Amino acid sequence: MFTSQGPTFRELTVQALSSIERGYDLLAPKFDHTPFRTPDRFLDAVAGALAPLGPFGAGLDVCCGTGAGARVLRPLCRERVTGVDFSAGMLAAAREAFDDGREPAAQWVRADARALPFTGEFDLAVSFGAFGHFLPAERPALFAGVHRALRPGGLFAFPVGAPPRIGSPLYWTLLGFDSAMRLRNALWRPRFVMYYRTFPLGGVLDDLAGAGFQVRSQPLEEFGRRTDGSPHWRLLVARKA
Repeated sequence: MFTSQGPTFRELTVQALSSIERGYDLLAPKFDHTPFRTPDRFLDAVAGALAPLGPFGAGLDVCCGTGAGARVLRPLCRERVTGVDFSAGMLAAAREAFDDGREPAAQWVRADARALPFTGEFDLAVSFGAFGHFLPAERPALFAGVHRALRPGGLFAFPVGAPPRIGSPLYWTLLGFDSAMRLRNALWRPRFVMYYRTFPLGGVLDDLAGAGFQVRSQPLEEFGRRTDGSPHWRLLVARKA
């Protein structure tokens, strides 16, 4: 799972016993060499699905980390690309990676995604791999902030995977991980919120609608379909009316 350039077991242990912010500050220099970074094939699939919906003006990468989502936005947006994250370490890594003189320019803002400091500035927002850091009760504030940050007609897009089948190896793996995290957070402070089973499609759709979005989904066919015909992965596209 990890390359020789990735973090050591000791470094991961220190990160896991830290707060979310401090943990990602520590992990930032090696984050792109871990499986936690969204794979390029997911980024390419989303970029391909969004391209026919553009072009866009300004783009926002919510919880940008080292800037993977900003790489999706750059060829789609004509004006500018902005990444927002609350980890100074991750933003520093993103800034270094994008210091290449290419256009549009990338800007990096340190802020909590639950209180985004933008109003009517963007035409497209994306987010990758970050929603496990938000408890269900925090989703309305997160989605409302993205809605506020978009211009009228703006889009908020992100991929969502199908839930694993009950009893499958992946089901037990994710259940075990979430159970371990809940135990860790019950016994240790500061908390490190990272769960894989707190982002169900039904609840997410309800919260997006509650924030004022009109939502549709489209399958990401690159990842195939399950035996019942449903897609393994779909892209949710939420439009600000």
